[in-house]
Amino acid sequence: MEQATVENVQLLPAKNDDHGGVVVELEEHMDSDVFLTLLKTSLSQWTMQGKKGVWIKIPIRLVNLVEPAVKEGFCYHHAESDYVMLVKWIPETTSTIPANASHRVGVGAVVLNHKREMLVVQEKNGPLRGKGIWKVPTGIVDVGEDICTGAIREVKEETGIDTEFVEVLAFRQWHKSFFEKSDLFFVCMMRPLSFDIQIQEVEIEAAKWMPLEEVAAQPFAQKESLLRYITDLCIAKVERDYSGFSPLPVTSGVIYLNKRDLN
Repeated sequence: MEQATVENVQLLPAKNDDHGGVVVELEEHMDSDVFLTLLKTSLSQWTMQGKKGVWIKIPIRLVNLVEPAVKEGFCYHHAESDYVMLVKWIPETTSTIPANASHRVGVGAVVLNHKREMLVVQEKNGPLRGKGIWKVPTGIVDVGEDICTGAIREVKEETGIDTEFVEVLAFRQWHKSFFEKSDLFFVCMMRPLSFDIQIQEVEIEAAKWMPLEEVAAQPFAQKESLLRYITDLCIAKVERDYSGFSPLPVTSGVIYLNKRDLN
């Protein structure tokens, strides 16, 4: 993105967004004083043009530009490992800039074999470490990864078992779970394609195939816990043909729905 000029006046390199604002992506090294001059000139121009939100993406190598931007009224919106995103609302109206991502997405993989045994693990880390509790493989979905793909990956990483995604049985929303962010946790039904367990020794203490009734009989699973509802859902699926939500590709991603009762 080339540096823009308006009537021979230099502006910061920017492109229009879809909401009446502009996005600045800085790439080349720039002195703080030079940046501040360009920023003030650009803000004046964007104000005259009726622009609304101004986004500035600053790579970590240009961190010297953060302070002058903040002094001009920009605030932090979000940060990643290699950049920080700053934003400023220009009009004297209520800002409509959306907040940073409010949730992270987790998956729990329910894998049942033909013997009505569930694939369960004991973790080396986390709140259940050392408590002898057997639970389903769980993990966080990666950026750009579908829920169904994330569930397959987590099972493979933790236990070495290959699986096929069947459906989402249920999901849970939990607030203030990770740096004040909320958490969406999807309980996923999986079909095993292999059966020989090879644990991920860094995170997993043990893994095995365990009769569903034994998993449900654990004292922890008898309490008002997520594990209790997971085992209840498994029994409902096996014995009463409980129907969850299956993935269907659409132009904007993947929609999860009850295919059986759709028509």
